[in-house]
Amino acid sequence: MGENDFWDEQESANKTVTEVSHLKASIQPILSFQAKVDDLQTMAELVEDADEEEGAMYLEEMQQSLGKMARELDELEIHCFLGGKMDRNNAILSINAGAGGTESCDWAEMLLRMYTRWAERNGYTVEVDDLAPGEEAGISSASIRIIGSNAYGYAKAERGVHRLVRISPFDSNARRHTSFCAVDVIAELEDDIDVDIKDEDLRVDTYRASGKGGQHVNKTDSAVRITHLPTNIVVQCQNERSQHKNRATALKMLKSRLYEKYEDEKRAEMERFYGEKGEIGWGNQIRSYVFQPYQMVKDLRTGVETSNIQQVMDGDLNRFIHAWLRAGCPIGRNKEANIEA
Repeated sequence: MGENDFWDEQESANKTVTEVSHLKASIQPILSFQAKVDDLQTMAELVEDADEEEGAMYLEEMQQSLGKMARELDELEIHCFLGGKMDRNNAILSINAGAGGTESCDWAEMLLRMYTRWAERNGYTVEVDDLAPGEEAGISSASIRIIGSNAYGYAKAERGVHRLVRISPFDSNARRHTSFCAVDVIAELEDDIDVDIKDEDLRVDTYRASGKGGQHVNKTDSAVRITHLPTNIVVQCQNERSQHKNRATALKMLKSRLYEKYEDEKRAEMERFYGEKGEIGWGNQIRSYVFQPYQMVKDLRTGVETSNIQQVMDGDLNRFIHAWLRAGCPIGRNKEANIEA
C-alpha cells in the first residue's frame, strides 16, 4: 500500500485495502489481549513487592481485569472456528414456512424478527431482499441479507428446521399447536468468484411486488423471479423500486446459491448442510422452541438449552451459535454439552 503506483489500479487497490482490514480485524484483538496479559504480569510483580495494603489493592484490580479478560478470551476462541473460505462474507438468510398453515406463517415472521434483532445486536446491517406475506397472517417466506464481517461464519449455524410448540392464538379452542419453518443460509459471493451462468439456463419472470410498499413499488412489475432451469433453484427480489436493481440482486443471490451447491457436491458432504435440513416437518428439526405448557428453547445438535424464551426471541442466539461452532458443526458431536442459562 506504500507504493507510489498503488492507487493506479482502483479495483485491485480496493481489494487489497479490504484484505488488510480483515487481517487487522483478526490480529489486533490478539495483540491487544497480549498487552493486557503483560500488564497483569507486571501487576503480579508489584503485588509481590508491595506491602499488605497496597498488595490487596493490586490484587483486587487484577481480579477485576481477569473477569473481563475471560470474556475476551472466549470471543477470541470463537474467532478461531471461523476459518472457512466464505466465513467472513455477508450472509443471505432465507425463511420458509412449513407444516402448520397459518401457525407456521406466524412462526416465520417471529423468526424473521429474531434474526433481525440478532444481527442488530451483533453490529450487522440487515436488508430485506424478498418478503411474501401469508394468506391470513405472518409471512410464507422471506430472504434477508446480513451485512458485516463474519456474518456467514456465524449465521450458517442456523441452517435447518426450527420447531415451535405453543397454544395457538388463532385457535378459538386454545389448543396446543406445533409449527415448523426452514432456515437456509448461504454466503454472499464476492465479485471475483467465477460462477458460470448461461442466459439460456434462466427463466426470468416479473411480477408486481406484494405486501407493504410505497406508491411506486406496488404499481409496476418491478419484482423479479429467476429460475435456474438445470438445478431448479429459484431466487426472487422485490425490495428495490427498479426492476433492473431487483434483477441484479436476484442474479447475485442465484450465483451464491449455485456456488454453495457446487461446493457441497464437490466435497460430497450434502448431508452436512442441505441433507441435514430435510423436510420441513417432524424429525428434522435442529432446535425446538416450547412456549407452553413450559418454556424451553433447546438446540438438538448440541444440547444447549435455556428457559428464557423472551431473550432468545429478542435475538440472544450466540449461546447456540457458539456451541455449534465449538462442537465442530455436524449433528451429534458433543451431545453432552448442556449449558443451562
